[in-house]
Amino acid sequence: MLQSTTAPGRAGISLISHAVGALGCLAVAAIHIIDQGGVPGLKDPEYVQIFYYLLEAAGVVAAGLLLTNFAKTGWILSLGVAAGPILGYVLSRGPGLPDYGDDIGNWTEPLGVLSLVVESTLLILAATILAASRRSATLIHP
Repeated sequence: MLQSTTAPGRAGISLISHAVGALGCLAVAAIHIIDQGGVPGLKDPEYVQIFYYLLEAAGVVAAGLLLTNFAKTGWILSLGVAAGPILGYVLSRGPGLPDYGDDIGNWTEPLGVLSLVVESTLLILAATILAASRRSATLIHP
């Protein structure tokens, strides 16, 4: 009979964190689909629309990876899924982006604030999981 090499509750915590991470990635994608007006949606200028499409695809891919044996890659991609739109939010509301000044100063848009909450949570979760896995790998393989 094979015995588990992890603590009894650890597998459950890992499953929950992967599920929460996957839901976070899908939520980021869904929020941006709603913001662009659905699929295929429209966001001007065109480069912003392309970033939306890339973010939405990355969110779906990261969610899938988190539920497979490629979870570490999923967590790394999740960092980008979370950090990218946070940066976009700050730039679009602060100094503005080229040919995109509609959101300058619009810091309290409800969908944008919801997006920041989801992205920040996902960013903290992914960074924590990756830091913990790196620490445990260092402890096992100095």
